[in-house]
Amino acid sequence: MSRILINDGSNRVVLENVLLAKSTVARMRGLLGRRSLRTDSGMLIRPCQSIHMWFMCFPIDAAFLDKDLQVLRIARNLRPWQLAFAPRGTCCVLETATGVLDSINKFDRLSLE
Repeated sequence: MSRILINDGSNRVVLENVLLAKSTVARMRGLLGRRSLRTDSGMLIRPCQSIHMWFMCFPIDAAFLDKDLQVLRIARNLRPWQLAFAPRGTCCVLETATGVLDSINKFDRLSLE
């Protein structure tokens, strides 16, 4: 299912198409197998506490979010073969194309519509 992601503080649309990865298979697969990610699309992986870039073909940005979708940490420009560990309290991870999260800051609250 695709949803719209909004920054509650600025009321700005961050992503037009957010895919939800909730099943075990969908979470494990993540963005693997894709050659790129459009700047209006992303994937919200829930539950998720860390991510890896093994076998990825392109860099991404990742936002680590708590249960209320508040940003705990942003990892920018993660390149293939890197790891990213989540801070305590992380419930889910939002993966986007690089640069998409430039307008998002730590402690911003996001919402899905």
